Amino acid sequence: MDLQQRIPAAQAPGTLQARISYTMAQPAGGRFQLDLDAEIPAAGITCVFGASGSGKTTLLRCLAGLDRPQAARLTVDGEVWQDENRFMPTHLRRIGYVFQDSSLLPHLSARRNLHYGRDPGDGADTADAVELLGIGHLLDKFPRQLSGGERQRVALARALLSKPRLLLLDEPLSALDVARKQELLPYLQRLPEELDCPIVHVTHSPDEVARLAAHVLVLDHGKCVASGSVTELMASRRLPVNAAGESGVVLETTIAGHDEDWNLAEAAYADGRMLIPDPGVAMGGLVRLRILARDISLSHAEEAHSSILNRLPATVERIEESPDTAMCMVHLRVGDSTRLLSRVSRKSSRRLGLAPGSEIYAEIKSVAILQ
Repeated sequence: MDLQQRIPAAQAPGTLQARISYTMAQPAGGRFQLDLDAEIPAAGITCVFGASGSGKTTLLRCLAGLDRPQAARLTVDGEVWQDENRFMPTHLRRIGYVFQDSSLLPHLSARRNLHYGRDPGDGADTADAVELLGIGHLLDKFPRQLSGGERQRVALARALLSKPRLLLLDEPLSALDVARKQELLPYLQRLPEELDCPIVHVTHSPDEVARLAAHVLVLDHGKCVASGSVTELMASRRLPVNAAGESGVVLETTIAGHDEDWNLAEAAYADGRMLIPDPGVAMGGLVRLRILARDISLSHAEEAHSSILNRLPATVERIEESPDTAMCMVHLRVGDSTRLLSRVSRKSSRRLGLAPGSEIYAEIKSVAILQ
Protein backbone atom coordinates (compact mmCIF):
# COMPACT_ATOMS: atom_id res chain seq x y z
CA MET A 1 0.00 0.00 0.00
CA ASP A 2 1.19 3.52 -0.81
CA LEU A 3 2.24 5.09 2.48
CA GLN A 4 1.10 8.49 1.33
CA GLN A 5 -2.48 7.22 0.94
CA ARG A 6 -2.55 6.03 4.56
CA ILE A 7 -1.96 9.45 6.12
CA PRO A 8 -5.06 10.97 7.72
CA ALA A 9 -6.09 14.46 6.74
CA ALA A 10 -5.13 15.89 10.10
CA GLN A 11 -3.40 14.95 13.33
CA ALA A 12 -3.71 16.13 16.89
CA PRO A 13 -1.54 19.17 17.72
CA GLY A 14 1.92 18.28 18.93
CA THR A 15 1.74 14.61 18.02
CA LEU A 16 4.27 12.64 16.01
CA GLN A 17 2.82 10.71 13.08
CA ALA A 18 5.00 7.90 11.71
CA ARG A 19 4.36 5.77 8.64
CA ILE A 20 7.48 3.76 7.91
CA SER A 21 8.37 0.97 5.50
CA TYR A 22 12.05 0.11 5.76
CA THR A 23 13.86 -2.99 4.52
CA MET A 24 17.45 -3.39 5.65
CA ALA A 25 20.12 -6.05 5.33
CA GLN A 26 21.20 -7.77 8.54
CA PRO A 27 24.88 -8.39 9.42
CA ALA A 28 24.26 -12.13 9.81
CA GLY A 29 22.45 -12.33 6.47
CA GLY A 30 18.84 -12.00 5.53
CA ARG A 31 16.69 -8.88 5.74
CA PHE A 32 14.72 -7.07 8.40
CA GLN A 33 11.48 -5.26 7.59
CA LEU A 34 10.17 -2.41 9.72
CA ASP A 35 6.61 -1.68 8.67
CA LEU A 36 4.48 0.37 11.04
CA ASP A 37 1.81 3.01 11.24
CA ALA A 38 1.78 4.79 14.59
CA GLU A 39 0.87 8.02 16.31
CA ILE A 40 2.88 9.19 19.31
CA PRO A 41 1.16 11.69 21.63
CA ALA A 42 2.75 15.00 22.54
CA ALA A 43 2.00 14.50 26.24
CA GLY A 44 3.65 11.94 28.50
CA ILE A 45 6.20 9.25 27.75
CA THR A 46 5.55 6.74 24.98
CA CYS A 47 7.32 3.46 25.70
CA VAL A 48 8.27 1.35 22.68
CA PHE A 49 8.25 -2.18 24.05
CA GLY A 50 9.36 -5.45 22.53
CA ALA A 51 11.91 -8.22 22.54
CA SER A 52 15.45 -7.78 21.23
CA GLY A 53 15.38 -7.60 17.45
CA SER A 54 11.80 -6.36 17.23
CA GLY A 55 12.84 -3.05 15.62
CA LYS A 56 12.79 -0.66 18.58
CA THR A 57 16.17 1.01 17.98
CA THR A 58 15.63 0.98 14.21
CA LEU A 59 12.43 2.96 14.76
CA LEU A 60 14.32 5.54 16.85
CA ARG A 61 17.03 5.87 14.20
CA CYS A 62 14.38 6.48 11.55
CA LEU A 63 12.71 9.14 13.70
CA ALA A 64 16.08 10.83 14.22
CA GLY A 65 16.98 10.74 10.54
CA LEU A 66 20.01 8.52 11.18
CA ASP A 67 18.47 5.86 8.93
CA ARG A 68 16.53 6.71 5.78
CA PRO A 69 13.62 4.33 5.05
CA GLN A 70 12.70 3.55 1.47
CA ALA A 71 9.19 4.87 2.10
CA ALA A 72 8.04 6.98 5.01
CA ARG A 73 6.04 9.94 6.13
CA LEU A 74 7.06 11.55 9.42
CA THR A 75 5.39 14.66 10.80
CA VAL A 76 5.94 16.41 14.13
CA ASP A 77 3.35 18.97 15.20
CA GLY A 78 2.19 19.15 11.57
CA GLU A 79 5.67 19.77 10.12
CA VAL A 80 6.81 17.21 7.56
CA TRP A 81 10.20 15.72 8.35
CA GLN A 82 10.07 13.09 5.65
CA ASP A 83 7.78 12.12 2.80
CA GLU A 84 8.19 11.16 -0.84
CA ASN A 85 9.55 14.63 -1.67
CA ARG A 86 11.41 15.68 1.46
CA PHE A 87 14.02 14.36 3.88
CA MET A 88 14.98 16.65 6.73
CA PRO A 89 18.55 15.86 7.90
CA THR A 90 19.16 14.99 11.54
CA HIS A 91 20.80 18.31 12.49
CA LEU A 92 17.66 20.21 11.47
CA ARG A 93 15.22 18.01 13.37
CA ARG A 94 16.14 19.28 16.86
CA ILE A 95 16.38 15.80 18.28
CA GLY A 96 17.44 15.03 21.83
CA TYR A 97 18.92 11.51 21.80
CA VAL A 98 20.14 9.55 24.84
CA PHE A 99 21.90 6.27 24.05
CA GLN A 100 22.36 3.16 26.18
CA ASP A 101 25.96 4.06 27.07
CA SER A 102 25.54 7.86 27.53
CA SER A 103 28.15 8.57 24.75
CA LEU A 104 29.88 11.31 26.73
CA LEU A 105 33.23 12.50 25.41
CA PRO A 106 35.79 11.00 27.85
CA HIS A 107 38.33 13.85 27.59
CA LEU A 108 35.80 16.55 28.53
CA SER A 109 34.32 17.38 31.93
CA ALA A 110 30.60 16.99 32.49
CA ARG A 111 30.23 20.77 32.11
CA ARG A 112 32.03 20.80 28.75
CA ASN A 113 30.07 17.75 27.59
CA LEU A 114 26.87 19.71 28.23
CA HIS A 115 27.98 22.52 25.96
CA TYR A 116 29.88 20.59 23.32
CA GLY A 117 28.71 21.68 19.87
CA ARG A 118 26.34 24.37 21.15
CA ASP A 119 26.43 27.96 22.37
CA PRO A 120 27.19 27.93 26.13
CA GLY A 121 25.89 31.47 26.50
CA ASP A 122 22.39 30.61 27.69
CA GLY A 123 23.14 30.12 31.37
CA ALA A 124 19.47 30.03 32.39
CA ASP A 125 18.76 26.91 30.34
CA THR A 126 21.89 25.22 31.67
CA ALA A 127 20.95 26.05 35.25
CA ASP A 128 17.45 24.64 34.73
CA ALA A 129 18.76 21.38 33.26
CA VAL A 130 21.41 21.03 35.96
CA GLU A 131 18.81 21.55 38.68
CA LEU A 132 16.28 19.19 37.10
CA LEU A 133 18.82 16.36 36.83
CA GLY A 134 20.60 17.12 40.12
CA ILE A 135 24.08 17.22 38.58
CA GLY A 136 25.48 20.50 39.94
CA HIS A 137 28.09 18.67 42.02
CA LEU A 138 29.20 16.61 39.00
CA LEU A 139 30.00 19.39 36.52
CA ASP A 140 33.76 19.44 37.06
CA LYS A 141 34.15 15.66 36.99
CA PHE A 142 35.14 13.58 33.97
CA PRO A 143 32.99 10.66 32.72
CA ARG A 144 35.41 8.09 34.20
CA GLN A 145 34.74 9.61 37.63
CA LEU A 146 30.96 9.20 37.37
CA SER A 147 28.75 6.22 38.08
CA GLY A 148 26.62 4.81 35.27
CA GLY A 149 23.54 6.59 36.59
CA GLU A 150 25.41 9.89 36.90
CA ARG A 151 26.69 9.61 33.32
CA GLN A 152 23.16 9.04 32.06
CA ARG A 153 21.90 12.07 33.99
CA VAL A 154 24.57 14.22 32.35
CA ALA A 155 23.66 12.76 28.93
CA LEU A 156 20.00 13.52 29.59
CA ALA A 157 20.81 17.11 30.58
CA ARG A 158 22.83 17.48 27.38
CA ALA A 159 19.84 16.26 25.37
CA LEU A 160 17.51 18.73 27.11
CA LEU A 161 19.85 21.63 26.32
CA SER A 162 19.24 21.02 22.63
CA LYS A 163 15.67 22.27 23.27
CA PRO A 164 14.33 19.22 21.47
CA ARG A 165 11.13 18.96 19.53
CA LEU A 166 11.44 15.21 20.03
CA LEU A 167 13.29 13.40 22.83
CA LEU A 168 14.46 9.84 22.09
CA LEU A 169 15.66 7.55 24.87
CA ASP A 170 17.25 4.31 23.65
CA GLU A 171 17.19 1.95 26.67
CA PRO A 172 19.06 4.41 28.90
CA LEU A 173 18.64 2.08 31.91
CA SER A 174 19.69 -1.20 30.30
CA ALA A 175 23.38 -1.01 31.26
CA LEU A 176 22.72 0.03 34.87
CA ASP A 177 22.48 -2.10 37.98
CA VAL A 178 19.31 -2.05 40.10
CA ALA A 179 20.52 0.72 42.41
CA ARG A 180 21.53 3.01 39.54
CA LYS A 181 18.19 2.36 37.77
CA GLN A 182 16.30 3.41 40.87
CA GLU A 183 18.50 6.52 40.99
CA LEU A 184 17.65 7.55 37.42
CA LEU A 185 13.95 6.58 37.24
CA PRO A 186 12.62 9.59 39.24
CA TYR A 187 14.35 11.97 36.83
CA LEU A 188 12.80 10.22 33.83
CA GLN A 189 9.37 10.35 35.49
CA ARG A 190 9.69 14.12 35.85
CA LEU A 191 10.39 14.76 32.16
CA PRO A 192 6.76 15.09 30.93
CA GLU A 193 6.23 17.93 33.41
CA GLU A 194 9.24 19.80 32.04
CA LEU A 195 9.12 19.17 28.29
CA ASP A 196 6.51 20.22 25.77
CA CYS A 197 7.40 17.63 23.14
CA PRO A 198 6.89 13.92 22.42
CA ILE A 199 9.15 11.62 24.47
CA VAL A 200 9.88 8.14 23.10
CA HIS A 201 11.49 5.64 25.48
CA VAL A 202 12.66 2.28 24.11
CA THR A 203 12.69 -0.62 26.57
CA HIS A 204 12.22 -4.36 26.94
CA SER A 205 11.46 -4.02 30.66
CA PRO A 206 7.78 -4.41 31.75
CA ASP A 207 8.66 -2.62 35.00
CA GLU A 208 9.87 0.46 33.11
CA VAL A 209 6.69 0.44 31.03
CA ALA A 210 4.54 0.29 34.17
CA ARG A 211 6.58 3.02 35.87
CA LEU A 212 7.08 5.50 33.04
CA ALA A 213 4.61 5.03 30.20
CA ALA A 214 1.50 7.02 29.48
CA HIS A 215 1.25 5.43 26.03
CA VAL A 216 2.74 2.17 24.72
CA LEU A 217 3.71 0.86 21.28
CA VAL A 218 4.35 -2.89 21.19
CA LEU A 219 6.68 -4.04 18.40
CA ASP A 220 7.06 -7.61 17.21
CA HIS A 221 9.25 -8.53 14.21
CA GLY A 222 9.13 -5.00 12.84
CA LYS A 223 5.38 -4.47 13.19
CA CYS A 224 3.31 -2.55 15.71
CA VAL A 225 1.05 -5.26 17.13
CA ALA A 226 -0.63 -3.13 19.83
CA SER A 227 -0.81 0.47 20.96
CA GLY A 228 -2.73 2.40 23.58
CA SER A 229 -2.58 3.75 27.10
CA VAL A 230 -0.53 1.78 29.61
CA THR A 231 -3.62 1.14 31.76
CA GLU A 232 -5.56 -0.19 28.77
CA LEU A 233 -2.80 -2.48 27.52
CA MET A 234 -1.84 -3.85 30.92
CA ALA A 235 -5.42 -4.69 31.80
CA SER A 236 -6.11 -6.36 28.45
CA ARG A 237 -2.85 -8.39 28.53
CA ARG A 238 -2.05 -7.16 25.02
CA LEU A 239 1.33 -6.18 26.43
CA PRO A 240 3.34 -9.37 25.73
CA VAL A 241 5.00 -10.04 29.06
CA ASN A 242 6.54 -13.49 28.75
CA ALA A 243 6.77 -14.27 32.45
CA ALA A 244 3.26 -14.95 33.75
CA GLY A 245 4.32 -13.55 37.11
CA GLU A 246 4.74 -10.10 35.53
CA SER A 247 1.15 -9.86 34.28
CA GLY A 248 -0.91 -7.24 36.06
CA VAL A 249 -2.57 -3.86 35.80
CA VAL A 250 -1.62 -0.25 36.40
CA LEU A 251 -4.03 2.05 38.25
CA GLU A 252 -3.87 5.83 38.32
CA THR A 253 -4.97 6.97 41.78
CA THR A 254 -5.12 10.08 43.94
CA ILE A 255 -4.42 10.25 47.68
CA ALA A 256 -7.74 10.67 49.46
CA GLY A 257 -6.69 10.24 53.08
CA HIS A 258 -3.91 9.38 55.51
CA ASP A 259 -3.90 6.99 58.48
CA GLU A 260 -0.90 8.29 60.38
CA ASP A 261 -1.24 5.72 63.16
CA TRP A 262 -0.43 2.90 60.77
CA ASN A 263 1.52 4.77 58.04
CA LEU A 264 -1.18 3.98 55.50
CA ALA A 265 -2.92 6.09 52.87
CA GLU A 266 -6.21 5.82 51.00
CA ALA A 267 -5.72 5.70 47.25
CA ALA A 268 -8.84 6.63 45.28
CA TYR A 269 -9.32 5.18 41.79
CA ALA A 270 -12.19 5.38 39.31
CA ASP A 271 -14.41 2.87 41.13
CA GLY A 272 -13.39 3.02 44.78
CA ARG A 273 -10.54 3.27 47.26
CA MET A 274 -7.85 1.01 48.67
CA LEU A 275 -5.29 1.19 51.44
CA ILE A 276 -1.63 1.38 50.50
CA PRO A 277 1.63 2.05 52.38
CA ASP A 278 1.79 5.83 52.77
CA PRO A 279 3.94 7.12 49.87
CA GLY A 280 4.38 10.54 51.48
CA VAL A 281 2.18 12.29 48.91
CA ALA A 282 -0.12 15.14 49.94
CA MET A 283 -3.91 14.94 49.70
CA GLY A 284 -5.00 15.00 46.07
CA GLY A 285 -1.56 13.97 44.83
CA LEU A 286 -1.29 11.49 41.99
CA VAL A 287 0.09 8.00 42.62
CA ARG A 288 0.46 5.21 40.08
CA LEU A 289 0.01 1.67 41.39
CA ARG A 290 0.98 -1.64 39.80
CA ILE A 291 -0.98 -4.68 40.96
CA LEU A 292 0.34 -8.03 39.75
CA ALA A 293 -1.99 -10.90 38.94
CA ARG A 294 -0.06 -13.18 41.27
CA ASP A 295 -0.85 -10.80 44.17
CA ILE A 296 -4.65 -11.09 43.89
CA SER A 297 -6.43 -14.04 45.47
CA LEU A 298 -10.15 -14.74 45.11
CA SER A 299 -12.84 -15.56 47.65
CA HIS A 300 -16.63 -15.81 47.86
CA ALA A 301 -16.79 -14.37 51.37
CA GLU A 302 -15.60 -11.04 52.69
CA GLU A 303 -13.40 -12.45 55.44
CA ALA A 304 -12.77 -9.93 58.22
CA HIS A 305 -10.20 -12.02 60.14
CA SER A 306 -7.29 -11.82 57.74
CA SER A 307 -4.12 -9.84 57.18
CA ILE A 308 -5.37 -8.68 53.76
CA LEU A 309 -6.68 -5.11 53.96
CA ASN A 310 -8.12 -4.69 50.47
CA ARG A 311 -11.10 -6.82 49.41
CA LEU A 312 -12.88 -5.48 46.40
CA PRO A 313 -16.23 -6.84 45.13
CA ALA A 314 -15.65 -7.89 41.54
CA THR A 315 -17.28 -9.66 38.60
CA VAL A 316 -15.53 -12.33 36.52
CA GLU A 317 -15.43 -11.24 32.87
CA ARG A 318 -13.55 -14.18 31.39
CA ILE A 319 -11.05 -16.90 32.24
CA GLU A 320 -7.95 -17.83 30.24
CA GLU A 321 -6.75 -21.34 30.84
CA SER A 322 -4.92 -24.20 29.19
CA PRO A 323 -5.09 -27.90 30.09
CA ASP A 324 -1.29 -28.01 29.80
CA THR A 325 -0.72 -25.70 32.79
CA ALA A 326 -1.78 -25.65 36.44
CA MET A 327 -2.64 -21.95 36.44
CA CYS A 328 -5.27 -19.77 34.78
CA MET A 329 -5.78 -16.02 34.39
CA VAL A 330 -9.05 -14.56 35.65
CA HIS A 331 -10.13 -11.22 34.20
CA LEU A 332 -12.11 -9.15 36.70
CA ARG A 333 -14.17 -5.99 36.58
CA VAL A 334 -14.45 -3.80 39.67
CA GLY A 335 -17.26 -1.25 39.48
CA ASP A 336 -17.97 0.21 36.06
CA SER A 337 -14.52 0.50 34.53
CA THR A 338 -11.64 -0.84 36.65
CA ARG A 339 -10.03 -4.07 35.43
CA LEU A 340 -7.89 -6.45 37.46
CA LEU A 341 -6.13 -9.72 36.70
CA SER A 342 -5.83 -12.67 39.09
CA ARG A 343 -3.58 -15.66 38.51
CA VAL A 344 -4.90 -18.70 40.39
CA SER A 345 -4.70 -22.46 39.94
CA ARG A 346 -7.22 -24.13 37.65
CA LYS A 347 -8.17 -26.31 40.63
CA SER A 348 -9.03 -23.21 42.70
CA SER A 349 -11.05 -21.80 39.83
CA ARG A 350 -13.11 -25.00 39.64
CA ARG A 351 -13.53 -25.19 43.42
CA LEU A 352 -14.85 -21.61 43.48
CA GLY A 353 -17.13 -22.34 40.51
CA LEU A 354 -15.77 -19.38 38.57
CA ALA A 355 -17.40 -18.50 35.26
CA PRO A 356 -18.16 -15.29 33.35
CA GLY A 357 -20.59 -13.29 35.46
CA SER A 358 -19.55 -14.82 38.80
CA GLU A 359 -19.54 -12.39 41.73
CA ILE A 360 -16.33 -12.68 43.72
CA TYR A 361 -14.06 -10.77 46.09
CA ALA A 362 -10.62 -9.75 44.81
CA GLU A 363 -8.18 -9.86 47.73
CA ILE A 364 -5.17 -7.68 47.01
CA LYS A 365 -2.11 -8.91 48.89
CA SER A 366 0.30 -6.16 47.82
CA VAL A 367 0.73 -3.26 45.44
CA ALA A 368 3.80 -1.61 43.98
CA ILE A 369 3.82 2.17 44.28
CA LEU A 370 5.17 3.64 41.06
CA GLN A 371 4.88 7.36 41.79
